[in-house]
Amino acid sequence: MAEKKLKIGIIGTGSIAGTHINAYIDHIRKYGDIEFVAGCDIVPGRARKFLDDSDMFDARDYLSAEEMLEKEELDGVSVCTYNRQHAAPTIAALKHGVNVLVEKPFAVTLDECIDMMRAEKESGKILTVGFQPRFERNMQLIKQIVQSGELGRVYYIQTGGGRRRGIPGGSFIEQRTAGIGAIGDIGCYSLDMVLNAIGYPTPLTASGFMTGYIGCDPEAYNGADRFDVDDFSGGLVRLEGDVILDFRISWALNVDTPGDTLILGTKAGLRVPSSDCWSDAPGGPMTLYWQCAGQSVQTTIPVINDPNGDWRGLWNRKIDSFLKAIREGGPAPVPTSQIIKNQAIIDGLVRSSKLGREVEIHIPEV
Repeated sequence: MAEKKLKIGIIGTGSIAGTHINAYIDHIRKYGDIEFVAGCDIVPGRARKFLDDSDMFDARDYLSAEEMLEKEELDGVSVCTYNRQHAAPTIAALKHGVNVLVEKPFAVTLDECIDMMRAEKESGKILTVGFQPRFERNMQLIKQIVQSGELGRVYYIQTGGGRRRGIPGGSFIEQRTAGIGAIGDIGCYSLDMVLNAIGYPTPLTASGFMTGYIGCDPEAYNGADRFDVDDFSGGLVRLEGDVILDFRISWALNVDTPGDTLILGTKAGLRVPSSDCWSDAPGGPMTLYWQCAGQSVQTTIPVINDPNGDWRGLWNRKIDSFLKAIREGGPAPVPTSQIIKNQAIIDGLVRSSKLGREVEIHIPEV
């Protein structure tokens, strides 16, 4: 046990906050080196109820992030607000000298993310983004295979997947709170899986599409009267190194999946079965396709049994890695220098869809 207990708070106490606090509670039970001291939410009474329901009766509740940051001496916070409010509390926390774990997606627009990174740089504190699939053993294997050189030079990637029917509710389905729909909610996971595997090259151009036909249909979705984001999106992205990224992601469509993930190289290809979310393990055993003695052969890569690879286990790893980085002064477990490229792709696809043409992607210096 460390001498000084880290003081932790949470900004936004909606549904995803429950997963964060459960992971913090598990960490306390295992290590006893942190204190969960405060939570805030703009809805009166919600933070107090959330803390009490989590048996955090001594933790203090606030109606605003600014008040909590002013009154508490915090070492770290989880930002669990809806998408359009990721940037403001993250920047505020960093300016108060507090380390931040912000939930995915990074934010809604590229400009917001750049502002967050500038605050990170000025503060010298840690800003990490909530991609728990990074800690899943089978997901890590994808990167190991690509980085081993077995595929040769990667030149084409198809990725995406998602759900035949799986539109969430709440703040996810409105522009005023979410800003983006499936492309930001689960699309960012799919993008991170492949971009992390190939070393996060810089995106150059994007030609995107966004639709919401099923979400806007009252016969297909009972929240259609509020739905104004995308339920199916994607497009083509050119990456540095002459790599093509063919991307499509779905909350709802009329086939079982928009496709498995394919990573094609000059020596071999890798198929990763589609998942309905990409928030944990791939959808099944992977397949490696290659040539041997002039013959086309394939190797099935069995799913690794990861004892702590379930939903709660991965979130515990995510929270533990954040707390470890605070203790040791970094680096961020999932650095913004990578995720800014993820967000730039989403931003480019959104802009392209609105304009109806291909757009260039430019990531400003921070």
